[in-house]
Order: sequence, then C-alpha cells, then structure tokens
Amino acid sequence: MREAVIVEAVRTPVGKRNGGLAGVHAADLSAVVLNALVERTAIDPAIVDDVVWGCVGQVGDQSANIGRYAVLAAGWPETVPGSTVNRACGSSQQALDFAVFAVMSGQQDVVVAGGVEVMSRVPLGAARAGGVPFGPKALARYDGFSFNQGISAELIATKWGLTRTRLDEYAARSHERAAAAQDGGAFAAQIVPVATGETLVSADEGIRRGTSVESLAGLKPSFQDDGVIHAGNSSQISDGAAALLVTTPEKAHSLGLAPIVRFHSGAVTGSDPVLMLTGPIPATEKVLRRAGVALADVGVFEVNEAFASVPMAWLAETGADPTLVNPLGGAIALGHPLGASGAVLMTRMIHHMRDRGIRYGLQTMCEGGGTANATLVELVS
Repeated sequence: MREAVIVEAVRTPVGKRNGGLAGVHAADLSAVVLNALVERTAIDPAIVDDVVWGCVGQVGDQSANIGRYAVLAAGWPETVPGSTVNRACGSSQQALDFAVFAVMSGQQDVVVAGGVEVMSRVPLGAARAGGVPFGPKALARYDGFSFNQGISAELIATKWGLTRTRLDEYAARSHERAAAAQDGGAFAAQIVPVATGETLVSADEGIRRGTSVESLAGLKPSFQDDGVIHAGNSSQISDGAAALLVTTPEKAHSLGLAPIVRFHSGAVTGSDPVLMLTGPIPATEKVLRRAGVALADVGVFEVNEAFASVPMAWLAETGADPTLVNPLGGAIALGHPLGASGAVLMTRMIHHMRDRGIRYGLQTMCEGGGTANATLVELVS
C-alpha cells in the first residue's frame, strides 16, 4: 500500500463568537485556506482529485454540501469536486482520514482535507431545528438520557474525582500556554490572515490573558447548579477554517514539494454515549497498538479541550506527560470551531513538530454520540 504524506497545512485565525470572522460566509472562509494551499505549494488546483471538508452545522450558510461551494468560492476549476463530512467535533479529522485512505489505496493522488465552522452565523445545535435526532429507541436504550455533552462532562468530572479547582487550574494553564505561543510566534507560519472589509484578522481571538483560578471563580456552573463545568473551563464557540494537502511522497517529489509528516496510523472507536467524551482514551490505545508505537515515544499530543474534564481524564488513564499535551494551549483558550477543529489541531501539531524536531505526534478528538478519532503522524526528516 502507498504512503500518504501531508505537504502543507494552513488555518485561519480562530475567531471568537461575533468577533472578527463573524461576517464571513463559511464558503468564503474556506476559500481563504484553499487558496493559501495553492499559493504556498504553487500547485495547479486542477490536479486536486477531491476536497473532503468537515462541517457540523450543515444548515443555512453551511448547508447543501459546503465542501463543494468552498471549491467554487475559491475560484478553482469546476472539475474539482468536494464533499462534506460530519463526525461531530471530529469531522475534519475524519476528513483527513478519508483523504489519506483515498491516496493510500491508489484511487486518488492529491486530496485536500479540512473543514469550516462559522458558529457566529450557524449557532451550536441549529441543525436540530427543534427535532429529536436521537430517536425514541436510542433514548429508551439509555433510559431517556438527553445526550447532553455538558452533563457528560460533569459525569466525567465526578468519575475521575476532578474538582472545580483542578479544572480551573487546567483552564488557566491553557490560556497561559496559548498566550506564550502567540507571543513567541508559534502560530505565525500556519495562520492565513483573513481580510474582512477594511479589517485584517491575523491572530486567534479567544485568548484571555491573565486568566486564573480566582478570575474563573465567579462563573456559574453551566449544566448543574452544583456542577463544576462552566464557560471558563469549556471550549469556546468559535469561527474558523483549516486545510491540509495530502499526497504520496513520490507525487510530492514530482511537484517539487517537501512532506512535513507522513500519516502513520489512524483509528476510530465508539464508547459509552452517556459519558460520551471518553472515546479518546480507547482511541489512543487503539491507534498506538495498531502503529506499534509506545506512548513514551510520542513527543506531542493534541487532545481536544471540549471541556477541561476530557483531557484531564485522558491524562489520568494514559499516564502521558502533561507537559506534552496541548503545549500551545487548546480549545479552552484558542476556540473550537467544530467542523474545522480536527484540521486546526493537526495543523497546529505538525507545525510544532517541524519547529521542534519531534518525531511522533498524536491527535485525538472526543465526539458527540460517544465516538473518537485518533491519528498518529511521523515527522519526515
């Protein structure tokens, strides 16, 4: 089977809700990163076999196969197709898997994977439109549990004995790391500025400098009156897009491109849909077992910070070095534009790997309904 490599990865800044990117249509925001790939690689977009695009809120601005309209908005040839994937928060990580599988199988040679979400324009949960997507049989199977992620985050905190103080300490550290990364220029090479009228959005907007346990103490619990999960230790509602160019080493060479990482192994798993957000734990075990790589050999982990209890439970179960987990901050500080987040995390991780000479990076993402993706990539020296 052929190898698949990522030769370029770009993202927009992650905009906060009703922030600098709120006025940009999802197709147009997607076009920004698609064209950035072309500019950075000098490829002819006509050679792209497919664009696989993640998006969760597929309604309104983001309906009718936003992946296809992203291609058209970018001005790419009409012959370039596009499709849209929804695996909840892991949508664009799954889009990357699909792109890789197509290349490894030999069916396609050059595929773009990525995703978009403009939550300022398509609010969280808008696609449900008052319906009950779970259905009576699924609800009955789990005793009428509402499949509410916030309640699941609370259940995780209880199961792993995570106090509000510990969760808030984690949240404050996320902001601290993100601020240090931004100030140190860690994001400069991966971010594509977005022009909105006379304004140029060039930096992630969600970082709250000086966040502390004390400053978070006044926030009320969001899901239970006596709960520990609140807005400050949860991921932010955000806007953003990201894209990655996937091909073979041979095709990359013929195009004059240098691979950044090779796709080593991928895994997806289901887990308890009531706890819902613990899937990254078995997904990590599964991908490392498949890869034949030890946890101790991995130099950086991206574990999506949907809620602080998610990476903290993952850390407790895996025993990973916490200094290697989300070293540049995570979704608590940098935001979580749902369908784009998998591609955003991968972009952030592989640039960090290249900057620091890290051989292995592992990304994992909890997802609504109790599924999770895990992806292991290896630096190409």
